[in-house]
Amino acid sequence: MTEHHRDNVALIKRFGELALKCVHQEYPNKVSGHILNSDADAMPPRELTPAFYGCFDWHSSVHGHWLLARIARTITDSDTEDLVQRAKQALTKSLTAANLQAETKYISGLPAFERPYGLAWLLQLVAELKEWEIENPDAREWVTNLQPLETLVVQRLQDWLSKLSYPIRSGEHSQTAFAFGLLLDYSRTVNNSAFRLLLESKSKQFYFQDKNCPVTYEPSGEDFLSPCLAEADVLRRILSPQDYVAWFDEFLPGDSLSHLKPAHISDPSDPKGIHLAGLNLSRAWMLNGITSHLPKNYPRLKQIQQLADSNQQVGLLAIDDEQYVGGHWLGSFAVYLLTKRGLDN
Repeated sequence: MTEHHRDNVALIKRFGELALKCVHQEYPNKVSGHILNSDADAMPPRELTPAFYGCFDWHSSVHGHWLLARIARTITDSDTEDLVQRAKQALTKSLTAANLQAETKYISGLPAFERPYGLAWLLQLVAELKEWEIENPDAREWVTNLQPLETLVVQRLQDWLSKLSYPIRSGEHSQTAFAFGLLLDYSRTVNNSAFRLLLESKSKQFYFQDKNCPVTYEPSGEDFLSPCLAEADVLRRILSPQDYVAWFDEFLPGDSLSHLKPAHISDPSDPKGIHLAGLNLSRAWMLNGITSHLPKNYPRLKQIQQLADSNQQVGLLAIDDEQYVGGHWLGSFAVYLLTKRGLDN
């Protein structure tokens, strides 16, 4: 085992502990997208969404569960056995048929709930479990329990995408490019060709004609996703290597990449300011994704790899286990990066 591998495993274990601590921690809690129609709708989070009520908000709870599944499926070092068992126990507690039926009922009454970010992470959780179910009977049961919610979410996203006229280019939850990347990976894992073709069509419609992305305008002060890099990361999933190089050189030409130095985080205790740590982490995995689709002799390859490394280093150092404003979600971003998720599709 190399020192680099040991360091990564140590980090992943640390972030696994953060997820275990928060997936069943109900408070503090921000109930996103909840609509009150009467006094009866004023309920605690554990009753509204009994599977995904922890980690401060619904989408963070969802990707906290994804983190636990990812670790339990992919980390096989002997000193992680206890963590893996506790991760499986947490998943078993959350992903019951009754809990997920309640989730489906709740979400069915909220047409725009967690769209697209939280819904994309929900399908990423399904994809992770689908890849695991061959060797793990528990994962097979969780996939079965998730199926009604999965069906609802896919149908809702298909309906939304068919009517969506323009991309959403924000650096936060509403961004379409990042969600499309997660959703494309899901569609391929489960062999949903209709959903995949819709996502590919919308990605090309929204992004293929883009040139000279204004990366100098990035980041905004509360970004955790790069609008420019997310476009490049989703199109590398669709275009041939030859077409991708031609597109990429017009989209981020010349020295434009030099503006992607790691973002400075002035106040890690600020709930929105700490978004920039997530930006550095997501930049790193998007840059890694871009390099995976470029030829080995590409002139700017070394620069892109160096930017990925520097953003990763700064992003990881910014995660403070004692600051819940970042600790409830940044571990998922770190594990997505460290385990190279998105590159194995």
